[in-house]
Amino acid sequence: MKPSNQRRVVALPYLMMAVVAALDLLSGPEVGFLPLVALGPAFASLAGGVRRTVLIGLVALMLCVLLSAYNNVLGTTRGFTSLASILGVTAAGMVAAAGRQRREKELADVRSIAEVAQRVLLRPVPRRAGHLRAAVSYTSAVAEARIGGDLYEVVTAPGGARVIVGDVQGKGLEAVETAAVVLGAFREAAHDEADLAGVSSRLEKALNRHLSGEEFVTAVLAEINPDRTVTLLNYGHPAPLLVRADGSALFVEPAEPVPPLGLASLGPEGPVGHRVTLAPGDQMLLYTDGVTEARDRRGAFYPLADRVSLLREDDPEAALEALRRDLVTHVDGPLHDDAAMLLLRYLG
Repeated sequence: MKPSNQRRVVALPYLMMAVVAALDLLSGPEVGFLPLVALGPAFASLAGGVRRTVLIGLVALMLCVLLSAYNNVLGTTRGFTSLASILGVTAAGMVAAAGRQRREKELADVRSIAEVAQRVLLRPVPRRAGHLRAAVSYTSAVAEARIGGDLYEVVTAPGGARVIVGDVQGKGLEAVETAAVVLGAFREAAHDEADLAGVSSRLEKALNRHLSGEEFVTAVLAEINPDRTVTLLNYGHPAPLLVRADGSALFVEPAEPVPPLGLASLGPEGPVGHRVTLAPGDQMLLYTDGVTEARDRRGAFYPLADRVSLLREDDPEAALEALRRDLVTHVDGPLHDDAAMLLLRYLG
């Protein structure tokens, strides 16, 4: 909850009791606003703990006694009924506040576990990958989860590096589990296999053991070579965006589309690797469809190619953060899908 909203919720019980007291004083004893003083402890359970609810309940009782004396109903059935109402609502508020505090603690524990899982599953990428500088950004559609079905990894080697950015079909814990399978297989195969085709074959085998039915994972695999080239294999994933030093941008589309990982039996054996040569100042952005399919309130998709000017920041992390903030501003609300971005910048 935002601090301004938190302050409003904290002040709400006192405001309600003040309004009820004013109405009671202005309308006279005939109308009977006294039972509404119980709104104070009722709203107290929305913020704060049991002690605060008890404190506001005591304030409500004192106010009720004063108003009962003013209305000449102190000691009457009407006065006792009002006091009983406040006591009952205060007791219910105490129970509600205790339950809310327990749920908040459980949520804090879940967040802590999610943060640990994020560090294990989506660990920070190395700042340098061969002759490239790397930066990453991940925004989960479920704010409390912190992690989802998007995945990324950079595995460095003496001759360069290998990169993957992918998107698991589906949501929730099953998607996170599948992402863990892909990342585990990639981290191992990236060190062992002689080429990207071997890496992708290992990923396909790992997914075949894990997935069932028509589940799949779209992905782009990249190999950063010592000769200033990047080899790409695209498995049904959004095409990487190549941004040249002069500011021009183009999407690096595969020569022939192939099915995602996990659906190899439905199409060709695999994509044909295509190479892109980089020059000083060039950048390559790999991302998931949560970026390009993000819509604003009018239904317009995020114009990624028109936002390449945001990547001119000297620091790659700052450039990627500027792009992420612009994406969130475009949506003007919570994202409907996870959004992962990995930026590779040629160092020269």
